[in-house]
Amino acid sequence: MRPSNMPTNCKHRSLGAPVIAAIGLIAFADGAQAQAPKVTPSGMEVPRYVSLKYGEVNARVGPDEAHRLLWIYKVRGLPVQVVAETREWRRICDPEGNLAWVHKRTTDGRRTAMRVQATPLPLRAQPKAGARVTAYLAGRATANLDRCEKGWCKLKADGESGWAPQDQIWGAAPGAQCKE
Repeated sequence: MRPSNMPTNCKHRSLGAPVIAAIGLIAFADGAQAQAPKVTPSGMEVPRYVSLKYGEVNARVGPDEAHRLLWIYKVRGLPVQVVAETREWRRICDPEGNLAWVHKRTTDGRRTAMRVQATPLPLRAQPKAGARVTAYLAGRATANLDRCEKGWCKLKADGESGWAPQDQIWGAAPGAQCKE
């Protein structure tokens, strides 16, 4: 079983639920590579970020129910990056660098971001390093992504909001996050 303990919550609270229940193992190289966006069957460009719509989402080897189940994502709102698609299926990259296929109905266009590191991330009142801290995003936690500008992203979680450096969260980098 592949251990994982992704998102918890904001303000240092921990839900402690594992994100992925592993059924099979798969390893892929990680790393961001700049590539031109491609237009796909949905008419949207890839790569692009979406979030998982449900608390349980099956991750498969290929784009069909007949393909082997790799694992089950267990976090609603987990940010993922669509790197390829068919009419009904999306190939996604998750915050741990894994690639899998999920059905399009299990994704949501709402953007979220994740603090991948285990340490809390201060959220600031303005998009600058010296600004007042308004809240903390717990390590391995997710938050709604409002917008990014000039290297800072505005996040919202549990009724709190603030700005975080773009390079301190997963789900905001412009390029592809996994190699296909």
